[in-house]
Amino acid sequence: MKKNVLLLETIADEAYQLLAESQNIQIFTAYGEQSLTDILSENSIDAVITRGKGQVNLQLMDACPDLKVAARCGVGLDNLNVKEATARKIKVVNAPGSNASTIAEHTISLILMLQRNLYNAINEVKSSNWNWRNQYEGDEINGKTLGILGLGNIGKKVAKIADAFGMKVVYWNRSKVESPYEFLTFEEVLRQSDIISIHLPLVTETKQLIDKKALALMKPNAILINTARAIIVDQDALLEALNNKTIAGYGADVPMATPPSANDPLMIHPNTLITPHVGSLTTTTYTNMCVSTVKNVLAILNEQQPQMESIFNRNEL
Repeated sequence: MKKNVLLLETIADEAYQLLAESQNIQIFTAYGEQSLTDILSENSIDAVITRGKGQVNLQLMDACPDLKVAARCGVGLDNLNVKEATARKIKVVNAPGSNASTIAEHTISLILMLQRNLYNAINEVKSSNWNWRNQYEGDEINGKTLGILGLGNIGKKVAKIADAFGMKVVYWNRSKVESPYEFLTFEEVLRQSDIISIHLPLVTETKQLIDKKALALMKPNAILINTARAIIVDQDALLEALNNKTIAGYGADVPMATPPSANDPLMIHPNTLITPHVGSLTTTTYTNMCVSTVKNVLAILNEQQPQMESIFNRNEL
């Protein structure tokens, strides 16, 4: 008997091919001509696969009473109701650690672009303003202190690269981890760091963790990097800090709204660099995330052994 797999978003061609070549799998796509309502009214769904936008929520689960697997081709699960899935004995699959290297590279890229003022330098040259070099202001990262908030897979990669650049690395985590870097309190990381990089999951405790009080503890020449989730930073407090020069700059890959409005003050601020959530969309990482997720979904549906670390709620089922 065929298993029905619902794709809420497109996935890498290689991953789609794995599904298509599986003789016992029938694929339904909610992003095509057939509406999600029509698909769910006519078919029993065994597995749902999404990326970052498609919502695996209570309403979808109600419409899929036979759902066995809810999967995300990625790491974060804020678009998937893990608590409800677990209560219904639905396996939640993701791709832990799959984006660590690429997000670490993206983080370092943002740090260098802001610290060395490269974005403005490049734009001025492209505008034929070579003499802008006479007013250039920038600095190197060698010898600076990098404060990492969240020393998980990504945070550790960022720390290793920063260490190679000659930076002093300190960190705060919800608990101390085995690491060659100095563990400080949250407040001390903010006070001591020249650059602060956020690598925390979005949970109740981290929502707007970087608020007005936290920003006030930072050095006025410090820059803040956020490749985690936008809502970890209070956006209003951040804009005020940038305007008041409480901090020097902000680099992010996670805008609050996608797409942001054209006149969003953070998007157009002269001291911000915000990329369109592309940190994990490199060819290698995107393909690997999708392929590994699909392989684990197929293993579960075929009653084979998936990678156990890919089942996020394995300890609660």
